[in-house]
Amino acid sequence: MAPGVCVWPGVRRAQAMRALVGLWVLSLLLCGYLCWARGREEDRGAEHGPRPGPSAGSPPHLIFILADDQGFRDVGYHGSEIRTPTLDRLAAEGVKLENYYVQPICTPSRSQFITGKYQIHTGLQHSVIRPAQPSCLPLDNASLPQKLKELGYSTHMVGKWHLGFYRRECMPTRRGFDTFFGSLLGSGDYYTHYKCDGPGVCGYDLYENDRAAWGHDGGEYSTHLYTRRAQQVLASQDPRKPLFLYLAYQAVHSPLQAPGQYLERYRSIANVHRRRYAAMLSCLDEAVRNVTLALKAHGFYDNSVLIYSSDNGGQPAAGGNNWPLRGSKGTYWEGGVRAVGFVHSPLLKRRGTVCRELVHITDWYPTLVALAEGQVDEDARLDGYDVWEALSEGLRSPREDILHNIDPVYTRAPHGSWAAGYGIWDTAVQSAIRVRHWKLLTGNPGYGDWVPPQAFSNLGPTRWHSERVTLPAGQSVWLFNITADPYERVDLSGRYPGVVRQLLRRLSRFNKTAVPVRYPPGDPRSNPQLNGGVWGPWYKEEGKRQKPRKHKAPGKQKKRKMKIRPQVAGAGPPCGRGAPWG
Repeated sequence: MAPGVCVWPGVRRAQAMRALVGLWVLSLLLCGYLCWARGREEDRGAEHGPRPGPSAGSPPHLIFILADDQGFRDVGYHGSEIRTPTLDRLAAEGVKLENYYVQPICTPSRSQFITGKYQIHTGLQHSVIRPAQPSCLPLDNASLPQKLKELGYSTHMVGKWHLGFYRRECMPTRRGFDTFFGSLLGSGDYYTHYKCDGPGVCGYDLYENDRAAWGHDGGEYSTHLYTRRAQQVLASQDPRKPLFLYLAYQAVHSPLQAPGQYLERYRSIANVHRRRYAAMLSCLDEAVRNVTLALKAHGFYDNSVLIYSSDNGGQPAAGGNNWPLRGSKGTYWEGGVRAVGFVHSPLLKRRGTVCRELVHITDWYPTLVALAEGQVDEDARLDGYDVWEALSEGLRSPREDILHNIDPVYTRAPHGSWAAGYGIWDTAVQSAIRVRHWKLLTGNPGYGDWVPPQAFSNLGPTRWHSERVTLPAGQSVWLFNITADPYERVDLSGRYPGVVRQLLRRLSRFNKTAVPVRYPPGDPRSNPQLNGGVWGPWYKEEGKRQKPRKHKAPGKQKKRKMKIRPQVAGAGPPCGRGAPWG
């Protein structure tokens, strides 16, 4: 206002009113804009951010990650030179299982996880299910995913099945899984997903539910492929519905193949087998990290139980290490059956602890069913126990013994006899049992050397310093106090014959409950060349006429060229014909 100009009081009041009205309108506009912007942000968060978690008290999501052939020492927190930061962190924040047992080869461990039963109760006492065998997990055994489906879970499997496929009824989607993406056999090329079981017996081994998943043979590494599929499963599921995800990686089973970026991390390891094995394990560790991040991103983590396990001990000839345990994969020494394992979950009452209670792979069936708020049928006759209180609260495990196995088909020990078994047991039969602190082995327990870490130095790809053990001539019984002597260095069978007799009686009682061994000869009709170039169900019921199946990529080739990467020399046979392990 210019100096000297007089303004009436009424005019001043009108100007003030107009200013107040303007401020009021401006505040309304600003508030409306902020509300609109916040709504837009919430919409974007609902579309792309973490989804609503489950309501309080709902059953937890169950994630079981199974590594293949990971040695007992081959994790950072057991002193390995292989770097596994994800596994180390998850284990440190959860519960480390330091008295945890599996089976010495592939199929037995997987079957016992899925059924909660010992091998002697499913007929899978001997070896693994081979590609050409008309055999599979018995159809009259209710599987863990079937039980969880009954309890309202969505069930998904990604990775290696190795529980038989000769009939369609044996396939994962017929055994309780809503979806399946992975391989049916015990091993194969990590990039092309082809597997040969002999000259001219080769085929593609990657499935999407009940059909061959053609189009993945262009070079994508299986660990990456399976991780990406697990992430897709989590992204597509509603976290308000309980989820069971069984993620069975192919790694670190032979053939020893790894992407170059992981190999570069271990250039200092001269032994080529160990270097490639280390690279494969680092890739697997990164995969577990990515799965854990997906659990958090999609709203599953806070109400989840994640279990990590190896399926058997490591194979030194293929880069694995079980030091300081004795023996290796395929044997009943501790190096074959004692495994890396841990539980990671926000639901654990005592986290950051170590569980030294006895836990076996059969225990996961009743434990997970109980966590899912279900009950095991009384007539199921499981061999597993619910060990959740031992894991979560540090209480005593209900398990006091483990039947590692009784294999009447395995090559008999030449010096075993009923006399050596006090007339209670034929010690020529391969068997192993653990009762509290005591472990008894009979027959031929397998390769029993100790392979120390320095074995994988600059000695070349096929040599190592190990403590060679010459088993005494004529011996067919061994007894160890595993608590006092976890490395099985002092045989006590001669000092405690009374304990030997007690354990032999326990073996005899178990054997009376065994079902016949299921180990049929190979069927030539299994040849993939007779089934569209893919490994898959081939068995045809009597009286039913079926046309040969044809599997080929949509709109593509009539004939596929197989791109098979050579297996590393000396890395040990895969789970195929003639292989002594799985």
